[in-house]
Amino acid sequence: LLPLTFLLTPCILIPAAGLCNTRPTDLVFIVDSSRSVRPSEFEQVKVFLAKVIEGLDVGPDATRVGVVNYASRVKNELSLKTHKTKAGLVKAVTKIEPLSTGTMTGLAIQFALNVAFSEAEGARVKSPDISKVAIIVTDGRPQDNVKDVAARARDAGIELYAIGVGRVDLNTLKQIASEQLDDHVDYVESYSVIEKLTKKFQEAFCVADLCATGDHDCQQVCISAPGSFKCACKEGFSLLEDGKSCSACSNAATDVVFLIDGSKSVRPENFELVKKWINQIIDKLDVSETKAHVGLVQYSSSVKQEFPLGRYNNKKDLKDAVKKMAYMERGTMTGQALRYLTDSSFAPAGGARPGVAKVGIVFTDGRSQDYIGDAAKKAKEQGFRMYAVGVGNAVEDELREIASQPTGEHYFYTADFKAMTAIAKKLQINICQEEDPCECDSVVKFQKKVEEALQALTKKHILYKSGVSKRIAALENKIV
Repeated sequence: LLPLTFLLTPCILIPAAGLCNTRPTDLVFIVDSSRSVRPSEFEQVKVFLAKVIEGLDVGPDATRVGVVNYASRVKNELSLKTHKTKAGLVKAVTKIEPLSTGTMTGLAIQFALNVAFSEAEGARVKSPDISKVAIIVTDGRPQDNVKDVAARARDAGIELYAIGVGRVDLNTLKQIASEQLDDHVDYVESYSVIEKLTKKFQEAFCVADLCATGDHDCQQVCISAPGSFKCACKEGFSLLEDGKSCSACSNAATDVVFLIDGSKSVRPENFELVKKWINQIIDKLDVSETKAHVGLVQYSSSVKQEFPLGRYNNKKDLKDAVKKMAYMERGTMTGQALRYLTDSSFAPAGGARPGVAKVGIVFTDGRSQDYIGDAAKKAKEQGFRMYAVGVGNAVEDELREIASQPTGEHYFYTADFKAMTAIAKKLQINICQEEDPCECDSVVKFQKKVEEALQALTKKHILYKSGVSKRIAALENKIV
């Protein structure tokens, strides 16, 4: 049996909350009423149809609904133009009678393509704003070909869902349905439980406000669009290449080195998640020859430099190199790795640039087997901004010891590797470069400020001297 999985828009139908509305859709139900479907079972199909309709925003400018009934022949029970109200549609559905002959599913899909979805029957002109959807409900093997006609329907822009019941031919459902099959194929054991698909299909036509539901990755501002969103930044910030992150200092050069725990406790499947997490953070950086440089070090019982700073100066090459990193296993010598970071990774011989901000990102999943205190202290004393990220059995006191101040902004912990995506969203690495007093622009600004200060002092001195002279003259006149 196919798994009862239906990948649908993640929202709850609560109109009062304003989070979910049904999008404009031309929807046609294609219902098998062949002799294998008993009258009582066909009644259950009609209840299912009515309940799905109840969850839709029915109207001429919203969702239009039609019903095609088929067996050996096809009958257009309700066209898309027949009923303009939900109540009228539901009442009409209750009156549909089964045809009780063979199972010509291909003929029914062809009829829907040629007739039910025609403008003459109430379908709207093809538009990106209006969905064309057919839901086929069947319990048997078709007596005609469905593969080619279903392909033609999909090519015409009709999204096909296939619901199979009982002893249905599962291969037929796959030939009918649109991609992804997991999203568009469903199975129930009998008509008595088809009703449980109601909510799933209501949600399938739901357009969520992804900004309101929080289902977005925007760092600062989320702007809603129908079933989608785009990110923006607050005034004074600029949107980075990933389309989600913001920076007030996108021109700052930064040297970033990842220090990654590859000990045996991590396990291979979680190590793959760590690599994906690294690449999520790389996506947020402004990687180039003059801006962000990235290095990668893996450690366990020993330390291995995967690649130094400056070797790769575009995101694609960086991410490819991260994916190729092989899992080391063995122990957890975090102190040794921190010493390597300060002595080698951030040294000019290791590709580090003089005068450029340095950021270290340390990841670990367990307690260090050596002392970390001195190395952690040295890294911060040298001015490196240190982030500590722990998962699973990582010791939070060690993470705090590694992290820069304020600790709350530089140390992160989660019990589950799968939750690391949330940490990648929170971790902000953008650093604004301080002015170098040796740079020409800075010198000019400094000189200007000094000149202005001197002028102000001179003026004040002159005024003061003039005032004193006048007072002395006045006293002399009194004496005389």
